[in-house]
Amino acid sequence: MAWLLARARCPGALSQAFRCPRGSATARGWSRGPLTAYMPEAVAFPGPKDHQGLYKVSVEQGDTFWGALGRSRLTWITPFHCVQDCSLHEGRAAWFLGGQLNVAVNCLDRHVHIAPDKVALIWEKDEPGEEVQVTYRSLLELTCRLGNTLKRQGVKRGDRVVIYMPPCPLAVASMLACARIGAVHAVVFAGFSAESLADRIQDGKKTVITVNQGLRGGKVTELKKVVDQALKQCPGVKRVLVSMRTDNKVPMTALDVPLEEEMMKEDACCEPVAMDSEDMLFLLYTSGSTGKPKGLVHSQAGYLLYAALTHKYVFNYQDGDIFGCVADIGWITGHSYVVYGPLCNGGTTVLFESTPVHPNPGRYWETVERLKINQFYGAPTAIRLLLRYGDEWVKKYDRSSLKVLGSVGEPINKEAWEWYFRVVGEARCPVVDTWWQTETGGICISPRPSNPGDEILPGMAMRPFFGISPCLLDDKGNVLLENNISGALCISQAWPGMARTIYNDHKRFLETYLTPYPGFFFTGDGVYRTSEGYYQLTGRLDDIINISGHRLGTAEVEDVVNHHMAVAESAVTGYPHEIKGEGVYIFVVLKKDSGYTQETLTAELRELISKKIAKYAAPEYVQVTDRLPKTRSGKIMRRVLRKIVEDKASELGDLTTLDDYEAVQQIIEGRKHLVEGQRSC
Repeated sequence: MAWLLARARCPGALSQAFRCPRGSATARGWSRGPLTAYMPEAVAFPGPKDHQGLYKVSVEQGDTFWGALGRSRLTWITPFHCVQDCSLHEGRAAWFLGGQLNVAVNCLDRHVHIAPDKVALIWEKDEPGEEVQVTYRSLLELTCRLGNTLKRQGVKRGDRVVIYMPPCPLAVASMLACARIGAVHAVVFAGFSAESLADRIQDGKKTVITVNQGLRGGKVTELKKVVDQALKQCPGVKRVLVSMRTDNKVPMTALDVPLEEEMMKEDACCEPVAMDSEDMLFLLYTSGSTGKPKGLVHSQAGYLLYAALTHKYVFNYQDGDIFGCVADIGWITGHSYVVYGPLCNGGTTVLFESTPVHPNPGRYWETVERLKINQFYGAPTAIRLLLRYGDEWVKKYDRSSLKVLGSVGEPINKEAWEWYFRVVGEARCPVVDTWWQTETGGICISPRPSNPGDEILPGMAMRPFFGISPCLLDDKGNVLLENNISGALCISQAWPGMARTIYNDHKRFLETYLTPYPGFFFTGDGVYRTSEGYYQLTGRLDDIINISGHRLGTAEVEDVVNHHMAVAESAVTGYPHEIKGEGVYIFVVLKKDSGYTQETLTAELRELISKKIAKYAAPEYVQVTDRLPKTRSGKIMRRVLRKIVEDKASELGDLTTLDDYEAVQQIIEGRKHLVEGQRSC
């Protein structure tokens, strides 16, 4: 990768070249100017006088709102003739019909024409202080060379390409190269095991892009070796393009192609393919309530527009700002707010390869000082972790460049929010606690945007974004209209950024998101609407565990546990974890005469789950029990188990269908002994 990085370095001081003064009109935003300064397209909407008026147009006159934004914010090869054809009741969502565009052109070419030497990416490598700046001109060249390499290797429009790489410029170029030639990328988090990677390579994918090794937290990860292991289960793969992240050589097979060497042979121009608005842009796999990961499909124009718009307005991103989202590109946050949103807006975005505590707990804040980051977007898990190290590691570094702080992945607790606001942001940076999902494509509920000066309450997502119409429904499907009430969070109308289907399984898409509440998109989350009409997320309603912002299906874990030779049956649930938000708690019934102790089984299951799924999925607790609480029909009562691990045994609710009440008492006592035992260790 060395020659590419040498070419990519941008001369000059970034702070001088790309940051606007704090007192400038650009930095101040729209609060002191007319509504059209905030959103120029508002000239086409005669009614609204403020943000709330714009929001009302977005949900009541969707064609007018999104049509104006689609025409002005995206560059089209062929203009669209119809804004939308959507019906949640019929399971149909299509935006900007008849339009053709290329996402890579929108993220690169049009900015190169205006400011070729503007910095597009700042790669904050694992090694502190060794950041690499990549200009829009250089990123376009990387993308074109890589696109031509893919075509020479036989990749065609519509082919699916797996990207198994850490955050680095070539990973971004790989995504954009796929978009440029019309291929569909499927980025897989580089922390996943060989088994999990194999699950995501299958379904007819023939090309994998990876690196020889990864670096994270000062440790080397053998990513190429993981790919080699995964391919034993994926005979359909025809080629593996291997980039060199480190100087260490790795064994190469007949399938392997040295990526940098091949790119050097290619031309720096690659003709972009005209893609229909609803063609697939990427697949992204997320855990479901069954053991099989869901390959969610996002399309071209609608997703790109929504990612760009949320990036711009939630974070008040201004031209010249440095946007620091520290998420991995293997997750939807990395897709939308490291790559597509910022680059579509012509912004400068940070690629963070390391961890919050490498080489010390001041890493985030040292990076903020050195790169002059203006918007910082991270996970509550990391904030809670860093809070434990005290204020000194934060105050050691200059954070005066910060203007907005963001939180993503799970609800942030009040203590962490207050510390984030008061210590990190010096009580002058708004904290936007954002709610959204892989399925939504971008932020749906957030304290900003809003009218200037509107209040922000700790730990609350609060306000729906443009075009998002949230509804609360009860168990019977009735819409709850009043405030100060809880219910299932649904969205009542389609929006451009939403996922279109589950790859090769539209039936599952309908059953998961649209059938539970006909005519609504079911998010799977519970929500409380306050007396003021603000939204506060209360957690998952299905069998999903949210670990440090990573969604893990309980069925996926149970499938691994039940393959252990000593296990007769199991039940997996999440429990409140002080740092990670939720942790994994496993109940196990052993086979007769298995000979296993709880300690031995716990150690083996941790190792097995780390290998089969990922290290973050390893359980904190494994409780061996004689039996599990079941209904008379034989269904495990998971809600009862969840209440027990949440220490809410007094709130078990209706147990009339329980077959064996003694099983509940046994588990309550067993948990008490297990927790006390681990605390004493």
